[in-house]
Amino acid sequence: MTDEHNIISFRGVTVRYGRVTALQDVSFQIPCGSSTAILGANGAGKSTLLRAVMGWQRLNAGEIRIGDEHPQHARPRLAYVPQRHSVDWDFPITVRGVVEQGRYPALRLFHGLSPGDRGRVEAAMEELGIANLADRQIRMLSGGQQQRVFLARAVAQGGDIFLLDEPFAGLDLFGSEELTHILKAWVEQGRTVLAAVHDLGVARSCFARGVLLKTTLVAAGPIEEVLSPANIDVAYRGGHCVHKDHVHGGGQP
Repeated sequence: MTDEHNIISFRGVTVRYGRVTALQDVSFQIPCGSSTAILGANGAGKSTLLRAVMGWQRLNAGEIRIGDEHPQHARPRLAYVPQRHSVDWDFPITVRGVVEQGRYPALRLFHGLSPGDRGRVEAAMEELGIANLADRQIRMLSGGQQQRVFLARAVAQGGDIFLLDEPFAGLDLFGSEELTHILKAWVEQGRTVLAAVHDLGVARSCFARGVLLKTTLVAAGPIEEVLSPANIDVAYRGGHCVHKDHVHGGGQP
């Protein structure tokens, strides 16, 4: 049974792409209503971890639980925000059109948006401060505005667990500060935020907790403990990793 204070549990998670191991025997837990940065060098398994939580990536071993459920059954609780570089910003769609996509998974077959769905869309745009941009084409927006559109789409889904893949990438200082404020507000509202992050300074300033990967788990727990000099050496500079149960912050936080 999952601890009532933990919302996501990883138990011996292993993912392989052919002969390449992306994640190896990774175990840790994410507390409910927390903000957690997933950290590690390129190829450490950050995006793979998020995809596995969403149920998009098959596990070769281990399991992931959302509460006490398999991710497939907990999908209504999960909202995913992709990397900005993966979005076709020239696609002819308005801000409202993107945010409406957040309601599509809840629609019945051959049914359009209900008044309730439209109300959620409007509320999400209001929350993210983009209601005045509703009829603008997304290609006409600034980087920070574009990011808020996809955050609003995630909010419109109605879930309480937000998975973000490199949300700070490509944002200027103002956009980064704005996003930090939004994510901290979400946590204050009881939402859970799990984000792949490459900038250690951003991780320290925006997130209370961290998970440091190098295919295996290097450390998990409070962000300052996770980003200790010894752990950073292991994850980024080729230091030697001791057994994960003996790494400060490793195992079950």
